[in-house]
Amino acid sequence: MASEYTESSIKTLSSTDHIRLRPGMYIGRLGNGAHAEDGIYVLLKECIDNSIDEFAMGHGKKIEIDLTDRAVRVRDYGRGIPLGKVLECVSVINTGAKYDSDTFQKAVGLNGVGQKAVNALSATYLAQAVREGETKIVQFEKGKLKKDHKIAKSDERNGTIIEFTPDETLFGQDFRFRTEFIEDMLWNYAFLNRGLTLTLNGKPFKSEHGLKDLLTKELSGEPLYPIIHLEGEDIEVALTHGNHYGEEYWSFVNGQHTTMGGTHLAAFREALVETVRNHFKKDYDAADVRQSVDAAVVVRVQEPVFESQTKTKLGSADMGPKGPSIKEFVGKFIQQSLDTYLHKNRETAEIIKRKIEENEHERKELAGIRSLARERAKKASLHNRKLRDCRLHLGDRNPRAEDSTLFIVEGDSAAGSLTATRDVQTQAVFALKGKPLNTYGLSKKVIYENEEFHLLQSALNIEDGLDGLRYNKIVVATDADVDGMHIRLLLLSFFLQFFPDLIRQSHLFILDTPLFRVRNKKKTMYCYSEEEKQAATVELGASHEITRFKGLGEISAGEFKDFIGENIRLQPVNLNHLFSSDELLAFYMGKNTPDRQDFIIANLHVEKDLVVAS
Repeated sequence: MASEYTESSIKTLSSTDHIRLRPGMYIGRLGNGAHAEDGIYVLLKECIDNSIDEFAMGHGKKIEIDLTDRAVRVRDYGRGIPLGKVLECVSVINTGAKYDSDTFQKAVGLNGVGQKAVNALSATYLAQAVREGETKIVQFEKGKLKKDHKIAKSDERNGTIIEFTPDETLFGQDFRFRTEFIEDMLWNYAFLNRGLTLTLNGKPFKSEHGLKDLLTKELSGEPLYPIIHLEGEDIEVALTHGNHYGEEYWSFVNGQHTTMGGTHLAAFREALVETVRNHFKKDYDAADVRQSVDAAVVVRVQEPVFESQTKTKLGSADMGPKGPSIKEFVGKFIQQSLDTYLHKNRETAEIIKRKIEENEHERKELAGIRSLARERAKKASLHNRKLRDCRLHLGDRNPRAEDSTLFIVEGDSAAGSLTATRDVQTQAVFALKGKPLNTYGLSKKVIYENEEFHLLQSALNIEDGLDGLRYNKIVVATDADVDGMHIRLLLLSFFLQFFPDLIRQSHLFILDTPLFRVRNKKKTMYCYSEEEKQAATVELGASHEITRFKGLGEISAGEFKDFIGENIRLQPVNLNHLFSSDELLAFYMGKNTPDRQDFIIANLHVEKDLVVAS
């Protein structure tokens, strides 16, 4: 029976209690740090953003980030928070200087919320301001004030210091910062703020060429022509074309990485097409112009409106209260500057023209075989038992739709075990017939000519882009043996080659399954490494027995339930530190080159060399 709805049901929470009760409203997601979008990185970003805003206003050219275990320290050399307002600025919501557009022009932090969220979601939090020989320190625990120090003398340089340790009761006891995600964040700050030096535990991050440096670092292969770098007041653009499929963008507003794009990115994509059409005086299809494009775009907007506190998507329609629309501003800049560049650089213009015509030719060629492939797939799907679908899919109006997962497994044996114990609401299974085709170096038409890949593409519903993607997570679940590793590599090659956006948008994962079962009469332990197995044998004593799982098909349905439920171990596939996926694919998946032969010989282990642990 539902409780009675009365005046006593209505509650008013303090800002701290509200942030801790509903952290998703402020930092998007919690997470344990395994994903670049997890909340602990948002907390760090909120601290750095304030320092960036100081630099943007001409105060302080260095920001120091020190990471020790789970504790973080951010130190800038700006003006420092006014000493009399330190307590309010870090603990009273909707308090800050960003409401004054004369003090902070085109800042990232605008709502007076971010630093309060860091405070509220941290087990320990310290804020210190240094101004003109004096300093003020305040200390908190879980958002509650523990000590308000008096203003004291100081020999330190002006600036602000924030120290915090995220609360493990919120982020989990196993949370930890991954330095690779933080380094990517700092590189982005450096690319967008030339003249600024950021350090992570002493390691410097600095850029001389802005977005051109960003694109050079992030490109997944060699560009078809030298990077076009365009700069104007409140806007900077770098772009080129590659040989990959899809479009790749990095967009920013006031230094904020808008991973979900927004009005500025939409304006750029539209302006690029219109400018190219006008320059070559041909009505090219928009998809042909943008296919294989790599571009970075940054705009600086006064009082930007983001679609959430995490600021991953720009919602503003105008450049400022009295400024032009973002569409008009970006469109005019691209039309003038890119057109002028193409007139001055005829060789680059001709390369772009050839690339567009190649894209057009391939698109028309694919159109000729799509209808035939669809008919074949339609007939095959009537008898296809390789896909065991689930009931909920990404985009459904159900809170559990975000959990929708497709497991790609090798063979019917593994598919049978997984299917028998899966959650039929959110977990689907796609069974491969054997080793899939090596797609490296092949064109996209192979998807339509290869029944298995076409059925996989249809199951995912990604033929026309990711907007219709049916599953939030695509999990490669292969055996932990040589054949399983090969199949995994073939699938990764397929996705990298034709659908890299699945990886960029964090939809692709590798399933970790146990290598050993160690048990005695009282307890069963599943181990994912030799080290875990050794620890389990010690814990269970002399009476233990060990089972080595050679393949997923050997794991019973009852046991599988432990590995795909709450205790699932998924390794995200990402492009971090993968400076050239083209080179990587060519090395591992291309022709058997002398370099690869040398690599195999140097890393080959024969059976007699292996020490088998008892």
